[in-house]
Amino acid sequence: MRIGIDVGGTKIEGIAIADDGLERARRRVPAPREDYAASLRAVAGLVAAIEAETGQHARVGVGIPGTPSPGSGLVKNANSTWLNGKPIVADLEVTLGRPIRVANDANCFALSEATDGAAAGADVVFGVIIGTGTGGGVVVHGRVLEGPNGLAGEWGHNPLPWPDQQEWPGPPCYCGRTGCIETFLSGAAVSREYGGGVSADEVTSRALNGDAGADAVLRRYEQRMARALGSIVNVLDPDVIVLGGGLSNIPTLYDRVPPLLGAHVFSAGAAGEPVRTRLVKAQHGDSSGVRGAAWLWPAR
Repeated sequence: MRIGIDVGGTKIEGIAIADDGLERARRRVPAPREDYAASLRAVAGLVAAIEAETGQHARVGVGIPGTPSPGSGLVKNANSTWLNGKPIVADLEVTLGRPIRVANDANCFALSEATDGAAAGADVVFGVIIGTGTGGGVVVHGRVLEGPNGLAGEWGHNPLPWPDQQEWPGPPCYCGRTGCIETFLSGAAVSREYGGGVSADEVTSRALNGDAGADAVLRRYEQRMARALGSIVNVLDPDVIVLGGGLSNIPTLYDRVPPLLGAHVFSAGAAGEPVRTRLVKAQHGDSSGVRGAAWLWPAR
C-alpha cells in the first residue's frame, strides 16, 4: 500500500491506494498557512490516521506546490511561500521515520493520469493544470521527468508564444516578468478579459448560454492555449496532453483547440498532416494530485 499526500494552500489531503489502484482511505485537514512546522505535523497526523484506518504501514509520497531543489534539497518556487527554503524531504523523513518521495503537484497530476487515468498506457504525457495558476508536468514511460534543475514541465512561466501587438509585453506576473503563459491562461486572466469582476466560471456559463462577449473571451483563450500547447508539441511531441484544474471544465476546449494546433506545430499545417497528439480531460479530476503523490511509489 502507498499513501499520497497533497499539500495545498488551503487544505492537506491524504489518500491510501492499493497496488491495483483501489482507494482504501481518504482524509483531509485545513492547511496551517504560514506555519512550516505545523504543516509537517499535519502531514504526519494524516499518515498516522490513514495507517490506523487501514491497519497497514505504507510508503509515502508527497505533492507540493513547488519543487525540492536537486542540489540543496530546499523547496523553491512554491506559492505556499512558507515552504520555500525548507528541507521538506529530510524533515518529513525524520518526522515519519521512513524514506519519502516528494514532487511538484503538477508532476503528481501528470503521473496520476498517466498511471491509471485519461492517459493510461501512453508513452509520453504532458499534464497541464489550468486554474488559479498554470503549471505542467511530464511523464515518460510511467516515470516523472524532473530534470537536473527540477523544472521539467514548468510551462506557465514561459512567454506566451507568437504574441500579437495587443498581447505584448503582456500582463505582469508574480514571478517578476510579463507576458507569462499563466497571465493569459489562468482563471484570473479569463475574468480580466471579460471585465466587471465576473469569475471565470461565470464567463464560461455565459458563453455557453449565448453571451457573445463571453464567447469571444473563450475563443481568444482557446487561440492562446493552442499557441502555448503547440510550442509543447514542437519540443516534447507528447502522445497525450491532459488538462486538469478548474478551467479544464470548459467543454469547448476539447473540440475547438485541437483543430487550432496545426497552425503552430512545425510543418503540420504546411504538410497538411493532422496533429496526432490527443487533448483530453483528466479522468480523476481534483483527486489526480493526491493520487499521483501516492504513485510516486509505483506498484511492485
